[in-house]
Amino acid sequence: MKICIVSKIDSKEPLELAQSLGWALSDLGCTVVYEESVAAELGYEGVSLKNLEADLLLVLGGDGSVLRAVRMMSSQVPVLGINQGHVGFLTDLERDTLDTCLPELLSSPLKIDSRMRLSITCNGRDCGSALNEAVIVTARPAKILEFNVSVNGKIIDSFRSDGLIISTPTGSTAYAMSAGGPIVDPAVEAMLLVPMSPYMLSSRPYLLNSDAEVTVTLSSDKTALLVLDGQDQYEIGKSAEIIIRKAESPALFVDAGRTFFEKVEQKLRQH
Repeated sequence: MKICIVSKIDSKEPLELAQSLGWALSDLGCTVVYEESVAAELGYEGVSLKNLEADLLLVLGGDGSVLRAVRMMSSQVPVLGINQGHVGFLTDLERDTLDTCLPELLSSPLKIDSRMRLSITCNGRDCGSALNEAVIVTARPAKILEFNVSVNGKIIDSFRSDGLIISTPTGSTAYAMSAGGPIVDPAVEAMLLVPMSPYMLSSRPYLLNSDAEVTVTLSSDKTALLVLDGQDQYEIGKSAEIIIRKAESPALFVDAGRTFFEKVEQKLRQH
């Protein structure tokens, strides 16, 4: 099995873990490579995630590290996250159980879960994909935006709010939950539309079929930002048209044996 390791490089601990983990996996008979920025810190020749060819990608970090790795891959490789962040909904293994859990996982064929992603365009420009959410938010604090939202070409709502979150079920435990959206099992393919601090209390979240094409049009003259997975952002202006669809290819995650609801209980209720 060929395994690629990526970790944060801004501190000593994750790099040391990446190094020791690579040695341990090599002892198990795996071929180990490191993402190029990690490899440079460790003195190895690395590989790019963009054109990664591997059986498994181990991500050492928090949810942000996992989201960044998924966005960097042009062709998805199964991901297994090792939590070195805080809550870590996208990470399945903890550092203190790694020595026993990882060899056990690798001793049999990996079970893979597919996670729906979003495909986003703005004024005809391809902005890429998002695993958690696309957020349209005011670029100026305390300034409200006006939105028209259409589904499959038909307007379903017009409202004023600080912003709008378009989320996948995977992202339902992230920004969307903080804005009052429901928690949705990632096994359900759907899109969530969650207004952020709406002006009218009647503006409520929507849960849509994953096959829907959502068009969001800004009808205010205030500058706004389109932010994807908290990683990439685009400045957008008046009459900008953002189209969100289900992406053609899902993200792939290794099933480490815990259900989504067990993760919610462990990670959400304890924080």
